[in-house]
Amino acid sequence: MRSNLNILLSPIPPFPALLIRRGRERVLVVADLHIGWEVALAQEGIHVPSQTPKMLNKLLQLIDLSKPTRLLFLGDVKHTIARVELEEWRDIPDLFEAVGKRVDEIQVILGNHDGNLEPLLPETVKILPSTGVALGDVGLFHGHAWPTPELLGCRSLVIGHIHPTVAFRDPLGFRITAQVWVKAKIDGERFAKALLKGLGIKADSNVVELLRERFDVRLRAAQLFIMPYFNEFLGGRPINRKGGERYARSIEYLGPVLRSGNIDMGNAETYLLDETFLGTVNQLKSLS
Repeated sequence: MRSNLNILLSPIPPFPALLIRRGRERVLVVADLHIGWEVALAQEGIHVPSQTPKMLNKLLQLIDLSKPTRLLFLGDVKHTIARVELEEWRDIPDLFEAVGKRVDEIQVILGNHDGNLEPLLPETVKILPSTGVALGDVGLFHGHAWPTPELLGCRSLVIGHIHPTVAFRDPLGFRITAQVWVKAKIDGERFAKALLKGLGIKADSNVVELLRERFDVRLRAAQLFIMPYFNEFLGGRPINRKGGERYARSIEYLGPVLRSGNIDMGNAETYLLDETFLGTVNQLKSLS
């Protein structure tokens, strides 16, 4: 997968994590920890010990391996959407205090599950809006909401939120799922129009000129990377699942970016966490 990525972007196999290099800066990116998901299971009568210590150990391994100058959480640090559960009050501060001893600069881009997250974080952690942030030629946002128009000036966009997996079924009916990275092409002008419309901005005229005049942005968005989820105990969404129109509507997809129809998901490339290329989404549909 590495050879197919922008030189600034490197996955860190076999971890669901991304390293962005900008000169001397090294930004480690992870998405979708969903700390506290065990509470939801407990409410259904399924009791699972907190898995946060395992995620912390994995994070510390990643930090030792990649030696980042900055750690960026790409949304959904916590699991409950609006409230805060007791386990989150305990586990989230513990995790951030531990990683804060290894990385001086830590940032969180808010996801749709991160309501009331700020009181749980150390004061040194910087919270960024869900509209995202640009790191050179790379724009990062969680994916449940439109990004800021300024990110259209980045060639590569990176989101989490989707929890992508691929599903395989053998002749005996056994089904296996695996986490994947997804790399898809973006129809830049159509995507820009959809984004501006989603933000309530009329874009009937030349969208390239509109972006330049109103936002001082040169449209460059060309490819989208969907990150795998960091919490390996979560379920995922098989992106190669076959189905009719009803399924297509339900998966198209989670959030406005994929729902806009301007991302070429059928021809999107999929990679396992060890960077093995599996094929395109369309090619994998016959195996689901």
